[in-house]
Amino acid sequence: MARNKHPEETVNLILAVAFRLFMEKGYEHTSIQDIIDNLGGLSKGAIYHHFKSKEEILMAVTDRMTEESNRTLMEIRDRQDLNGKEKLKTIFKASICRPVQNDIFTVAPNFSNNPKLLFSLLSDTIEEVAPNYILPIIEQGILDGSIRTEYPKQLAELIILVANIWINPMIFGNTEEQTYSKFMVFSEMMRGFGLDIMDEEMIERIQELTTIYQKNK
Repeated sequence: MARNKHPEETVNLILAVAFRLFMEKGYEHTSIQDIIDNLGGLSKGAIYHHFKSKEEILMAVTDRMTEESNRTLMEIRDRQDLNGKEKLKTIFKASICRPVQNDIFTVAPNFSNNPKLLFSLLSDTIEEVAPNYILPIIEQGILDGSIRTEYPKQLAELIILVANIWINPMIFGNTEEQTYSKFMVFSEMMRGFGLDIMDEEMIERIQELTTIYQKNK
């Protein structure tokens, strides 16, 4: 069987089909059976051999989508020509403005209906993004004097929780206006920490992503 001979090819096919269907129909309106029907004869067992649920397929699809742009974020984190504050602004802007976000917001699920996915996003935010992307930048900023805090770990978690969760229209179903208001509060909060790093391009982009999500709900 294909899954025994070429497991990587099978996984690639499943993810390619799932991505196309998620883009066309949206995650909520795509069933496991829809994916099976488009796999060219592969069985349900072939899917469940590699993925336990549709949620796992979405997470794998998203990982594939963000793999390349995440390397860009790592490059920003490791740059030597920016201080911590400048680096924080650059990585935020790059994260929001990266083209793959359009696809992510198009295929996005309704997180209120998918607690496992919401928990996965929370875990990834605290256990991966905060320590691996934000904390090293804040620690550099403390050393170069551009960021002042006695609690770098907690500040890293707070910043990325607000950015990834509270502002995220995929979680609370915010309208453009609501997203704008939250972004303004986030910007005020950051200025309170001496981090005036948000700009008009970022707010326009987050409103654009909100529109994409609302359109494809």
